[in-house]
Amino acid sequence: MTDSPAIDTPASPFVSTQWLAANLDAPDLVVVDASWHMPNSGRSGAKEHLERHIPGAVHFDIDAIADHSTPLPHMLPDAHAFAVAVGGLGIGDGLRIVVYDSVGLFSAPRVWWTFRAFGAHDVKILDGGLPKWLAEERPVDDGAVRRLPAVFSPHFDHSLVADMERVDAALKSGSAQVLDARQDTRFRGEAPEPREGLPSGHMPGSFNLPHGRLVKDGRLVSPDEIRTVVEATGLDLSRPVITSCGSGVSAAILWVALELIGKTPLALYDGSWTEWGASGKEIAVG
Repeated sequence: MTDSPAIDTPASPFVSTQWLAANLDAPDLVVVDASWHMPNSGRSGAKEHLERHIPGAVHFDIDAIADHSTPLPHMLPDAHAFAVAVGGLGIGDGLRIVVYDSVGLFSAPRVWWTFRAFGAHDVKILDGGLPKWLAEERPVDDGAVRRLPAVFSPHFDHSLVADMERVDAALKSGSAQVLDARQDTRFRGEAPEPREGLPSGHMPGSFNLPHGRLVKDGRLVSPDEIRTVVEATGLDLSRPVITSCGSGVSAAILWVALELIGKTPLALYDGSWTEWGASGKEIAVG
């Protein structure tokens, strides 16, 4: 985050690799490997975690810690299921949580947002993620990490999560804007979706900001650049925003970017385009 003061401060969503290295052995700190990859990538976050991770890090699998009653991918579980899953990872009340991923900044914001939605009070994202940690030749481990089970008391904030009906109503009434993080060619309907059988295009009236325009070398660009890129989409920063993407992962990158410029989103559309595109609702192209 070049020229950004928002690292290693209480209000910042980020901590630096230097900070994490200095605090890695703190008894009240838990490091979470949130690595996840697109279904057509041929990569597995869980497998890569076993091969190499920051010492002591547990792996949060968004496909496993999810609502399995729906065919939609990695939808949020209910509060009880979340508490049981993260408690089993050794993540409990009162712990400081630092989340990272193996790309730099891709899936970590989704897990950061998830913990916040379930009431975690002190959760941060590692600036630069694993690539920056490795570039600085910091230590890594392999194999599975086992922590003692813990108790996580969830306090789920339903307002942070938008379903399709809420998004549809917002678009029709103009009560909120929808900002879509997918690649622009998918948004315009010119390139196929990575999920077989899912049409491309976008929700009528939504705005497009490909998340890659906000990330450089695995780190968010500066707040000034974030603001410039966001304003170029035509989004009105004085009005509420719901973030969306393909399946609710990169929508969280938009969330943290908007938060850094003082525009905390209203909600994240959990089902995102995977739900909307398959629903039979109107699709816009171009």
